[in-house]
Amino acid sequence: MGAYHGPDRHHAAPKHGRPMRLGIGGPVGSGKTALTAALCKVLKDELDLAVVTNDIYTTEDADFLRRNAVLDDERIMAVRTGCCPHTAIRDDISANLDAVEDLEERHGNLELVIVESGGDNLTATFSQGLVDLQIFVLDVSGGDKVPRKGGPGVTTSDLLVINKTDLAPLVGADLGVMERDSAKVREGRPVIFSSIREEPDVPKIADWVRASVHEFLHH
Repeated sequence: MGAYHGPDRHHAAPKHGRPMRLGIGGPVGSGKTALTAALCKVLKDELDLAVVTNDIYTTEDADFLRRNAVLDDERIMAVRTGCCPHTAIRDDISANLDAVEDLEERHGNLELVIVESGGDNLTATFSQGLVDLQIFVLDVSGGDKVPRKGGPGVTTSDLLVINKTDLAPLVGADLGVMERDSAKVREGRPVIFSSIREEPDVPKIADWVRASVHEFLHH
């Protein structure tokens, strides 16, 4: 997908009649909430968007987004899963689907709803009944062996983000090895290396999201 620099507000009615739903998943501490916050800050003046967060027992991720004022409070909803996070995004999606549909009903012109999963392992994937596209976030602190371990999040997500690249020298992770192994297991699906600390506007990821939303709504 090429870079896309903003929605055409005068385009014909969206093809799907609803916003694109984007899942962001990955292991604990990989940077999912930071990425969600960054995307909201960058895209909120271009796209009409909202967010659903998942935590097992708390609303910590939603509270973080609200404290950082990435969106108006009424555009952020928290789901307490009360169980393993992948259950609420893959097996019994009812609570998340209710939250997404509530946001869509309250904000009738939404173009994008981000569903951030609670932290899980490499087996976490979103149900296709919940989201249209999925980003899976790894970080380098797990070591450069993680991409070659595979798992559905790594191999089949629409975009793999390898985050916290600034930490690679500190943890002895070889980014070249991670790039090679990611390309091998993903069979041509896109991979983006990122350091939100160094590039808080996540330009490559934001471009991918822009292009994805535009294609979903209008093509």
